[in-house]
Amino acid sequence: MKDFLTAFALVLVIEGSFYALFPEAMKRAAARAALIPQPVLRMAGLAAAGIGVALVWLVRR
Repeated sequence: MKDFLTAFALVLVIEGSFYALFPEAMKRAAARAALIPQPVLRMAGLAAAGIGVALVWLVRR
């Protein structure tokens, strides 16, 4: 559980940093994301999650 909370905190730090440093670019990215069809976003999210799991597995083994 400690590792999960650490990972979640790092996600917040990284994402928060992008919003703090590049607010206009993040607004444009969010607007573009709203135009992408839902199935494409779902597949991209699943692919990103799969890559993340694989990276964690490689680092932790």
